[in-house]
Amino acid sequence: MVHFSKTDVPKPIPLRFWRSSTGQEPVRDWLNELSREDQRVVGRDLAKVQFGWPVGLPLCRPLGGGLWEARSRLRSRREARVLFVFYEGMLIALHAFIKKTQKTPPDDLALARARMKELRS
Repeated sequence: MVHFSKTDVPKPIPLRFWRSSTGQEPVRDWLNELSREDQRVVGRDLAKVQFGWPVGLPLCRPLGGGLWEARSRLRSRREARVLFVFYEGMLIALHAFIKKTQKTPPDDLALARARMKELRS
């Protein structure tokens, strides 16, 4: 039998949502628009990243320059993506969308990169 002390329990990486200068949190808003079931799938996948980092494919994929995507397969046969970065010891969810094409749309990448740049400035 394996016994763990309290210090052996992995500490999660804190998750924060990117917030605009006007206080909007687009990823949180996007999540709230999903069905309860889809919210649970995305939430579970983000928790796997928080508690199990580093995590590779099929859950996480690097997009370059410190940007990552968490990949969730929803029960509705759709693919959800949450683009995130690690910043000051936290996982910051920058952008999220339902994937409709094979490649990540350039506009979605550009938006996440712009938010990442704003975060670091």
